[in-house]
Amino acid sequence: MIGPTGAGFAKLAPAFDFWSRQPVLSIVIPTLNVAANLPATLAALGPAGADREIVVADGGSTDATRGLADAAGARVVESAPGRGGQLAAGARAARGDWLLFLHADTVLSAGWAAAAARFMADPPNAARAAVFRFALDDRSPGARRMERLVAWRGRVLGLPYGDQGLLLSRAFYDRIGGFRDLPLMEDVEIVRRIGRRRLVLLDAAATTSAARYRHGGYLLRPVRNLFCLSLYFAGVPPRLILRVYR
Repeated sequence: MIGPTGAGFAKLAPAFDFWSRQPVLSIVIPTLNVAANLPATLAALGPAGADREIVVADGGSTDATRGLADAAGARVVESAPGRGGQLAAGARAARGDWLLFLHADTVLSAGWAAAAARFMADPPNAARAAVFRFALDDRSPGARRMERLVAWRGRVLGLPYGDQGLLLSRAFYDRIGGFRDLPLMEDVEIVRRIGRRRLVLLDAAATTSAARYRHGGYLLRPVRNLFCLSLYFAGVPPRLILRVYR
């Protein structure tokens, strides 16, 4: 077999290097006054190292959020508030071959790293994205119904939300244009560009705080979310939908 030489090899070298070494994973977390939830989220990720970094994109926290992130070994970058813009800022600052976007009130299960590693190790997945199984930190029947609803939405509609995390290669992220600077629906907007056929469900859970459901109700909160989603699909600007959401 005749292999590439000279200029041809130089063009292929980055691709060979990518798969021959341990890829670096950058975990990007947008924050704004989340000191109550952030420690559990960071603890579940484990320590940063040569093959893993944590980037906290902070939107101007006035509580202990930044100090907690620093103490956990995360790199903190400043951004204007707004989750879409913060996620984009975190991605720009990240050095990883792969990006994992995660909400600050979401705790990944013990098997998350192995599941992510298996996904990243499969070359075709460089042009796909993955999400985790949605779970809530609530034992009530309403929480189980919400989990089943989210599973159906992801399976049938291909619309996982940001609280399921989003794992994709840096090259694929750049190719689809990354996160838009949106105050709301930034997760729906990017997964629609990814497309249902390029989304993979990982065998690990992302357990999110159920506080908003306990406060807003397991019936009224999903109804309001569905209404906001309908407004988005109808073309209403996210900045206006945000008023309804809040």
